[in-house]
Amino acid sequence: MVRNRFDQQLAKLNDELTVMGALCEDAVNFAIKAVFDNDMDMAARAKAAEQQIDQMEKDIESMCMRLLLQQHPVARDLRVISSALKMISDMERIGDQAADIAEIAKYLEGSIIPGIQHLKSMSEYAAEMVTRSIDSFVESDLDMAVQVIKDDDVVDRAFDEVREDLLCAIGEGTIDGKILLDLLMIAKYIERVGDHATNIAEWVVYSITGAHPEETN
Repeated sequence: MVRNRFDQQLAKLNDELTVMGALCEDAVNFAIKAVFDNDMDMAARAKAAEQQIDQMEKDIESMCMRLLLQQHPVARDLRVISSALKMISDMERIGDQAADIAEIAKYLEGSIIPGIQHLKSMSEYAAEMVTRSIDSFVESDLDMAVQVIKDDDVVDRAFDEVREDLLCAIGEGTIDGKILLDLLMIAKYIERVGDHATNIAEWVVYSITGAHPEETN
């Protein structure tokens, strides 16, 4: 009976993490739409999602602490809960970065974005990494988690392409210095979203195997 209740609480933890992960993906997508579509309603929605993410971090942290204190989990259960605590910290940072992108968006009104497709692709891929990293935890899918870790290289390469696009625009004299800095900041925030998704996936690997990826290489 005690184990059944514990399993129910773990299932609820998975559900809450899934919701928080979906909010992170929404926040990133809203922020990017604010940039590309000059849509300040999307910027407001990104910031609202970030506030929900902050609250969910507190709620899930409390849930994890109750599981640790009341159920005294052992072995893999303990790894799952401790990993969840680490993951929500990364998800909270993703929300912060989405809000930062949304804040910058209002300064880009009417601006031409050099290499816009590279920046769009980078942001879409990073948002997808967030979703798959959470899915890998909920589904205990080690292969998916490992693939997310590998996919961080894709986002890093996209960042390099965006940076090259901006450097070319400087050379051609087609971009204002302030706009360039704003776009470079947005690209850097997106890169960090990919980094946090990778961190989440690494904690999934730990929750399943008991070892961090660098320890198994």
